[in-house]
Amino acid sequence: MQTNPFLHHYGLNTAGTDYVVGDIHGYFSHVHRALEALGFDPSRDRLFCCGDLLDRGPESDAVHEWLAHPWVHSVRGNHDDYVVRFRTVTTDNWIQNGGLWFQGLSRYEQQDYADLLSTLPLAIEVETETGLVGIVHADPIVRDWHALPTLFTSRRDREGLMWSRKRFDSYDDRIVENIACVCVGHCPVIDPVLLGNVWHLDTAGWSEEGYFTVMRLEDLARRAVMSCTQAGG
Repeated sequence: MQTNPFLHHYGLNTAGTDYVVGDIHGYFSHVHRALEALGFDPSRDRLFCCGDLLDRGPESDAVHEWLAHPWVHSVRGNHDDYVVRFRTVTTDNWIQNGGLWFQGLSRYEQQDYADLLSTLPLAIEVETETGLVGIVHADPIVRDWHALPTLFTSRRDREGLMWSRKRFDSYDDRIVENIACVCVGHCPVIDPVLLGNVWHLDTAGWSEEGYFTVMRLEDLARRAVMSCTQAGG
């Protein structure tokens, strides 16, 4: 039972393997194919998503089916939050970035999607053999993972977790303390980028030029810890 609606914690997966994927943007079938290529076993493996499950792609309306899988766990991205706030959000920018599909739904259907996505946390933490791995959509913002809950009381800080590009744009490679690594999406990259111990994993599988990065959490944690150790030494 999760006690914090903004931060969900998952224990060590002793039966299988944990994976993470960047922004999906309505291409769930493509992610399925990537998982099949990895030999993903839904009976024992888990997939953690960096948010932005919908908009842009042709399968955005399948998000209910996607989140119904017991092996799928996702944080809330800024596009998911558009849906949660659909009654008050300005639609022009949203439509320009793939949100037109939502505008044609009935108000009942729109509320159904909003209710579903409002249950997504802003952050996830997962235990691995190497240590704790964090997941947020855009930017962890804090310099100490233990300080993350202090952000949840402020709408501005909550939006930062879903919208900020500050770390990426400034090439900030400072370490987030008390976490092995943090996985984020939001900022499209050609290949996964590690800044400090923050992995940027949105390799734009939702575009013609990109591909979906699906990686083992354990591998990302180990590589981040090794990189930080070498940088410190």
